[in-house]
Amino acid sequence: MEFRYLGNSGLKVSELTFGNWLTHGSQVENDTATACVRKSLDVGISTFDTADVYANTQAEVVLGEALAGERRESVEIFTKVYGPTGPKGHNDTGLSRKHITESINGSLKRLQTDYVDLYQAHRYDVETPLEETMETFADLVRQGKVLYIGVSEWNAEQLREAHALARELKIQLVSNQPEYSLLWRVIEEEVVPASKELGISQIVWSPVAQGVLTGKYQKGAALPEGSRATDQKGGASMIERWMRDDVLDAVAQLKPVADELGLTQAQLSLAWVLSNENVASAIIGASRPEQVESNAKASGVKLEADVLAKIESIFEGLAETDPRKTQMPAGREA
Repeated sequence: MEFRYLGNSGLKVSELTFGNWLTHGSQVENDTATACVRKSLDVGISTFDTADVYANTQAEVVLGEALAGERRESVEIFTKVYGPTGPKGHNDTGLSRKHITESINGSLKRLQTDYVDLYQAHRYDVETPLEETMETFADLVRQGKVLYIGVSEWNAEQLREAHALARELKIQLVSNQPEYSLLWRVIEEEVVPASKELGISQIVWSPVAQGVLTGKYQKGAALPEGSRATDQKGGASMIERWMRDDVLDAVAQLKPVADELGLTQAQLSLAWVLSNENVASAIIGASRPEQVESNAKASGVKLEADVLAKIESIFEGLAETDPRKTQMPAGREA
């Protein structure tokens, strides 16, 4: 496993982060989830990403239990705040001082830790002054509950505004967590250039496009039993946009490229994401420890220019590139 610096900070993270968005506390049993975390540690993954809204706080509980007893200084624990948990009352969402303060206290208890390495604003809050949000984050840093600040799915303008406030408050805004894959490249035109300028890294989610880029789904074939495309708890709706014949045809063309390099299609897709120098880490999920072990082999893979060009030609015209597609809530849910 190789490591990269997170933004302009001195914090190193593993090139692959283990995330438990659609699995822990919902799709897989706790013992399997724990086995995936332990396998991550075995293969050198030290960075773990979760959020209080995942499985309505249960994903944090599972991760905290799985890491219990591990040397705290040897791992990096990331979580997020924004979405509603619990009864979803009128102050149970957003980035207000009240919600952030209450949320971090709950997350620390569930994760069984005194601090998180990175606390991320899960979305931009259009209804709370950014100054209030950043001042609250600064207070958490000074209290020792949070070491670094990050965001998720913020556009270039929002990153610039937040970074300027962070500088004034003398705290470090080091990361953004956007969706990014061969099929979803909306950050490349605006977010990545702004981030490079500001010293912000990307920690990307869905680098294998909900599993589509692994090649497990084939045109005209039945959906694999137990796959995300068959999961009616949320997985199927997330993957639906990629289950098109033109996309599946392109994915099939990845196989000979991967075979020639001695890689799986998932490993090749992860290596492609990591070829973007602004990406510090790619988040992988897993429902089996074997998936973690296999995906970890993507770390350190260097793709030559001719391979990158071949991959680009395969997906030409299929990838979403419109920077306006960066996820942005119209308003709070509560």
